[in-house]
Amino acid sequence: MADTDPLSQLRGRPGIIRLHGHRGARGVLPENTLVSMRHALDCRLNAVEFDVRFSRDAVPVVTHDARLSPDIARGPDGRWLDAPGPAVNSLPLREIRQYRVGELRPGSAYAARFCDQAMVPETAIPTLDEVAALLAGDDRRGVWLNLEIKWDPHQDPDALPPERAIGAILDVLGARAMLGRTLIQSFDWRLLQELARQAPEVARSALSALPRPALGRPGNVFPASPLLAGFSPDDFAGSLPRMVQATGAAVWSPRHSDLTDDDLTLAHELGLIVNTWTVNAAKDIDRMIELGVDGIITDYPGRAQQRLAARSMSWRAGWPAAPQPEQRLGS
Repeated sequence: MADTDPLSQLRGRPGIIRLHGHRGARGVLPENTLVSMRHALDCRLNAVEFDVRFSRDAVPVVTHDARLSPDIARGPDGRWLDAPGPAVNSLPLREIRQYRVGELRPGSAYAARFCDQAMVPETAIPTLDEVAALLAGDDRRGVWLNLEIKWDPHQDPDALPPERAIGAILDVLGARAMLGRTLIQSFDWRLLQELARQAPEVARSALSALPRPALGRPGNVFPASPLLAGFSPDDFAGSLPRMVQATGAAVWSPRHSDLTDDDLTLAHELGLIVNTWTVNAAKDIDRMIELGVDGIITDYPGRAQQRLAARSMSWRAGWPAAPQPEQRLGS
C-alpha cells in the first residue's frame, strides 16, 4: 500500500532518525555554500538546511547574517572585511556575488569553533535558485530542502514585506518543481502564517527558542513576543507543542537543550514532527537519539551518523547499503 503521508521522508520511525545537514555541513565545509551542500548530498542525508535572505533586487540568496560577516567574508579586493560589512539587502545580487565566503578568518572565534572546517577559496554566496537546481535532479528525490527564512524587520527597516519575501521564495521553488519537498522554517511565525496563506500545501516548521538571559539569548517564545504571530504561551498553559499545533505547522523545531521528554511525547501524540537544532556534541546527539526525535539538525553529519550506527540505527531505510561482492576486472 502506497505511503499517503507527504512528510514520511521527514518522520522518524523505529531504528531511524532523520539527519539534516546544518548550513550544508558547517563543521567540515564552508557554511551555506554549494560545496557544503554537495557534501551533505554525498552523505545521503535526508535534508539540507540553509538560510535565505534577500538582495536589494529581491533575489533570495543563501547566507545567514544580516550583514556580511568579517569572520567568513573577503571583499571584492580579496581582503578580509575589517568589520561587519554592508547589509545583504543593501547590495544588488551582482555585488553580493563579488564577495568570497569559502574560508574562516584566521584567529577569529569562529575559526577556533570550527577548527576542522576545510578551506575552499573563491567560493561565492549562492542564490536559492542554484541550491534548488542542485537538489532538483531525479537522483536527489529523497532529499528535502530545509529552508530557514532570515527576516529582521525590527533591526532592518528595509526588510521585504512578508508577502513579497514569501512570494519570491515560492517563485524560485515553483520554477524548479521543488515545493513538494521543501520545508520552510522560521523563528518569526508571521512568515509561516503568510506562507500558509499563499501556499498552504508547503510544509512549515515553527522554530522555537526559550529565552536564556544569562547567555544573552533572547529567544522567540515569551508572552507578547512579536515573533509568534499573536500566539502566546500563556494561552496554552506554557505548552509549546500545543501552541505549534494551533499554528497549523506540521513540524516543530526546538533548540535541543529546550526539549523535554514530556514535550516530545505530547508533540508526537499531536502528530507533530520534531526536529532539534543545532546538535553537535556527541552527548547531545546521544540524548536526542535516546529521546526519539524525528530529526537532528547538525553541523557534523558524520558524527551523527556514527552515533546512530553505534546503536544499529540509521537515518534512512536500507542505508548504509550492503556491500556488493567485489568484481574482477574483465568479468
